[in-house]
Amino acid sequence: MEPKTSDRALIFEVKGNSLDDGPGIRTVIFFKGCPLNCVWCHNPEGKSKNLEISFDESECIMCGTCLEICPEGALDRENPFYIDRARCTLCMKCIEKCPSGALSLVGKYWGIDDLVAVIEKDIPFFRNSHGGVTLSGGEPTMHMDFISLLLRRLRPLGINTLIETCGLFDLRHFMEKVYPWLTTIYFDIKILDDTAHREYCGTSNKAILDNLEQLHRACVKDGIELLVRIPLIPKITATQANLASIAHYLKNLGILEIDILPYNPLWPEKCGKIGKSPCPDDDRISGQWMSSEEIERCRAVFDGFNLR
Repeated sequence: MEPKTSDRALIFEVKGNSLDDGPGIRTVIFFKGCPLNCVWCHNPEGKSKNLEISFDESECIMCGTCLEICPEGALDRENPFYIDRARCTLCMKCIEKCPSGALSLVGKYWGIDDLVAVIEKDIPFFRNSHGGVTLSGGEPTMHMDFISLLLRRLRPLGINTLIETCGLFDLRHFMEKVYPWLTTIYFDIKILDDTAHREYCGTSNKAILDNLEQLHRACVKDGIELLVRIPLIPKITATQANLASIAHYLKNLGILEIDILPYNPLWPEKCGKIGKSPCPDDDRISGQWMSSEEIERCRAVFDGFNLR
């Protein structure tokens, strides 16, 4: 039986010594599950709210142990993803017997006490670098009760707390359970046009924009840092039209500090490991890092903003 969400949460990575998800040295907690379905998701292993099995072909030693032990016959070398996910029951026998670690579990249920114990070990690093804990994913607000309990435990320890969110959540619950215990909010805006947002992210952005507008007013009043971030995805978000519309929208709200996130082309490989096709024939997908010139072109659209 799945644990109660208030007692435990499904997390796919707890990453210490991170320098990429907020100021200073941070411990980043990546929660599973996201209400969006962005075609370029840089953490596709965080999309599903369920446990998954990953297969890394580069680590496989071709011993055949998993083929012999799978009770469902769900493993097949002729399968491009190796695992027939429809037949797999997540019994984990293949993972237990895999000698090379090519098969691994994506996700683990964590309790509050276990998570706090790991975080406490990093407190000296937080203090020396002005770092802290970052809640990421996936989408951490899909575990609202759990992160509320976690943040309440971290507050007496004097730990800086930051959440990275796609912005699609119940705002009333967020303001009651999460907002009072946060130091910083990183809020992603991807596409301003609602029709395009539905096409590329799988849902409307109306609730996201409503949440941003109300959160911005609250953060200004309460002195909480709110940083809007814009991921740069070639041919999708990193277009002149989209970036200009976002800049105009944010300026009208009085938001003049933003961050832009350069495209990371490594996500298709992650998709293959969990049995998802990244649609390699789709011309929206680039296998290249963005050039410095392209990044500067995007930055120039936000001339007058305080860019990080």
